[in-house]
Amino acid sequence: PTGAWPSLRAMVREELRRLITWGERHRRLLARVIIAIALSLVVDFVCALLMWSYESGLKGSSIHGFGDALFFSTAQIVTVSSSYANPLTNAGQIVDVVLELWAIFVLTAVAGSFASFFASGDRS
Repeated sequence: PTGAWPSLRAMVREELRRLITWGERHRRLLARVIIAIALSLVVDFVCALLMWSYESGLKGSSIHGFGDALFFSTAQIVTVSSSYANPLTNAGQIVDVVLELWAIFVLTAVAGSFASFFASGDRS
């Protein structure tokens, strides 16, 4: 067959081969993602403890126990949002902003890691 299809198929095969052939760039990407997840788990747990101590038991608060606080902090990291009422205390609001900033930082860092991964594949 003539035309663009054979070269397109060859290009797709080559890209798939580069993607699945394990190399240094794969190890680097995996390490970066694992670091991001591990640090996010630490931030999540610490902020959940803080939210539990600041917001639990307050009238109008959606946080009644550590599970609620953990759900709140996890939802903030994962979605930069939650279904819970805004934190009632100033300290809780600061923790909330820290969680949102962390989520934005981690998202951009992981996206940059993937961009670096694909760019390094183009150079090889």
